[in-house]
Amino acid sequence: MYGWIFRHLPGNLFWRTLQALVLLAGVVVVLFEWVFPAVAPYMAILQGDPNLGEPGDPGVG
Repeated sequence: MYGWIFRHLPGNLFWRTLQALVLLAGVVVVLFEWVFPAVAPYMAILQGDPNLGEPGDPGVG
C-alpha cells in the first residue's frame, strides 16, 4: 500500500518523500484530533480506570 502511494506521487525522490511525510502527518493529526476521541468512550479498557482521573484533577502521584 505504501509503495503504491509512493509510486503515484508526482516529482522526484525528494518531493515524493516530502509529500509522503506530509500525508503521513495529516493522517496522524486526523487520528488524534477526531478519530481517537470519538472512539474512546466505546473502548472497554478505558472504562473505570482509576489512573485516568477526571478533567481538572491534579493527577496521580
